[in-house]
Amino acid sequence: MERRERQMKLTVIGAGCWGLTLAWLLSGNFDDVTVWGREQDLSEDLLKNKHTSKPLEVQLADKVEITSDLAKAIENADIILSVVATSGTRDVCENLKKAGIKPEQILVNASKGIELPSLMRMSEVIKDVLPEQKLAILSGPTLAKEVLAGLPTAASVACEDIKVAEFVQKACTVPSKFRLYTNTDVIGVELGGSLKNVIAIASGFAKTMGLGDNCTGSLLTRGMAEIVRVSIQLGANPSTLYGLSGMGDLIATCSSPMSRNYTVGSMLAKGKKIDDILNELGSVAEGVKTSKAICELAKKLGIEVPVSAAIYEAVYTDITPNALLEKLMNRKLKEEERYV
Repeated sequence: MERRERQMKLTVIGAGCWGLTLAWLLSGNFDDVTVWGREQDLSEDLLKNKHTSKPLEVQLADKVEITSDLAKAIENADIILSVVATSGTRDVCENLKKAGIKPEQILVNASKGIELPSLMRMSEVIKDVLPEQKLAILSGPTLAKEVLAGLPTAASVACEDIKVAEFVQKACTVPSKFRLYTNTDVIGVELGGSLKNVIAIASGFAKTMGLGDNCTGSLLTRGMAEIVRVSIQLGANPSTLYGLSGMGDLIATCSSPMSRNYTVGSMLAKGKKIDDILNELGSVAEGVKTSKAICELAKKLGIEVPVSAAIYEAVYTDITPNALLEKLMNRKLKEEERYV
């Protein structure tokens, strides 16, 4: 699939932090850029000045159009980037269907999570509603604040059809700033990006409790083992999980206070309740719901996920941080896994 000579249009679905960051980043690659958001999500500052300051400051180019009219937003779009909370993906797809999305328009999902209660990955949700849609997945270590600062970032774009992945790769790579790698393992790319959010909560939890770098290293390693364990059972290629959307995303998210999931863990360690934390954050932390999803998936598959289960307890029960640590460290001794 070669890039066409005619003008190219990008539509970003979702006017949250990551959606606006991608619109800012990619505006130079496309002739036309449109950002769609629900009317209640579009501030006066964004509509009038193409600017927002919460949670991060983003100044969009003058050519970027902001609208709450979905049919107008997707009209003639070559690539449609979906950057909405996973809980809203199904509804957005239903609305895209009503708005007249065409099967040949490439829908790129950039949200990381698992739908509850279905336990579907985002590509499964999208295909459930739009079975004929060309679809790719964008995932990797992509902290919005660093992307906005122009710091070098790499990510994966996954599609079973390599030509679609290559089209998105060429259209959305920004020289010296944003480098994309193609991958045909959609399952691995999605699960690596989704499940790592739970381990990021654990990392923030451990850091705030002052448990040391040894503990953090152990959590990341044992957390990665859980991600690999579950993902392989669901059909992922283990090598994908040690790539950008797995290990790469895990390292970035688990080591940075800029990560919302890391922040959730830090606040939990201080004894705050999850409802208060989410209200204070004012934005979605996908790892909260994903902690429930991975535990349900693990139970269904007959797999142990002790780190993820501990985070589920921290989020959804009244267990104290010290009791949780005691429970995790005093489990039955076992052998370390081998994957090769």
